[in-house]
Amino acid sequence: MSAEGGLSQEEAFARIRLLRSPNVGPVTYGHLMARFGSGMAALAALPDIAGRKGRTYTAAPERRIHDEIAALRKAGARYLFHDSPDYPRLLAESEGAPPILTYRGDIALASRPCVAMVGARNASAAAIRLSREIAHDLAGAGWAVVSGLARGIDGAAHHGALAGGATIGVIASGIDISYPPEHAALQEEIAVKGLLLAEQPPGTEPLARHFPTRNRIISGLAAGTLVVEAAPRSGSLITARLAGEMGREVMAIPGSPVDPRSHGCNQLIRDGAILVQGAADVIELLSGFTGDPRSSFREVALDWGASELAEEAGDPADVGALLTTAPVGVDELIRQSGVSAASVQLALLELELAGQLVRHAGGRVSIG
Repeated sequence: MSAEGGLSQEEAFARIRLLRSPNVGPVTYGHLMARFGSGMAALAALPDIAGRKGRTYTAAPERRIHDEIAALRKAGARYLFHDSPDYPRLLAESEGAPPILTYRGDIALASRPCVAMVGARNASAAAIRLSREIAHDLAGAGWAVVSGLARGIDGAAHHGALAGGATIGVIASGIDISYPPEHAALQEEIAVKGLLLAEQPPGTEPLARHFPTRNRIISGLAAGTLVVEAAPRSGSLITARLAGEMGREVMAIPGSPVDPRSHGCNQLIRDGAILVQGAADVIELLSGFTGDPRSSFREVALDWGASELAEEAGDPADVGALLTTAPVGVDELIRQSGVSAASVQLALLELELAGQLVRHAGGRVSIG
């Protein structure tokens, strides 16, 4: 394995292995990196941390990581680590940002102003045409159009943006898996002419649980999300909700009240989304967007404070006693426990590595 993003081969390998290890998700990865300073040190510490809760812990097998790297190289893809200069700034600001992505194509596109376009898979012909036109005009104006390569609106947005300029495709599978099958040629074109991103390891089939995480990447990359056509409780509305929670703009194209495919967009507008009718409206709305200067990974580092050993100021065992199956905010745990933030984070880290903690959206946790 060659070095990635200025990292040594050993550190890059350790980071991949760390993230693929049991009970290590993006938040836990961030805390481990902030506490120990490197993937190699964090990986070495995992058995001891989990052992404090009486569990034997085994990290991801090295052979598995070697096989993953070989599959990635075969696909012509590369790794992108959270502290790389090429890591998208807006995505880094989002909660639970993926610590490691894989990609094919021009990674510089992710640093352009981005706008997400999502919508119904069974979209109307009029919505398909409108999506192509808007995406074409946005790309022509210098915006990178982000979508998820799904049927319907997603595919139309990618096609329009490819014709006008640039597009970014975010997939729920491994970088070497095409889904849906009919978009195999489109996915390859995006990888060659634009940028293709995946969070899952190579060889991973697109499972239902992967799509919400893909949606958070789509919304996290973009200054705003435009929903062109969507039914209530659709995946597109999840993407829009995530965008709103991140402080990004949510936009929607209004539609006929008699068409169920328009109900989601009309509901978004009723709930405060911005009504737009074309690319010019989107550009005007987003032109002044600068984002939040904070980074989720920097915030994690601050949680530990200047002293990594602050847990000695209190008893981390008290934190576990405060948890139930009902999600509670970490800030609330800090207030109720009376110990330092670092102590609370250490206790949660021990519980999670032992398989006893569940993390929820909004920085909430519960007993697993």
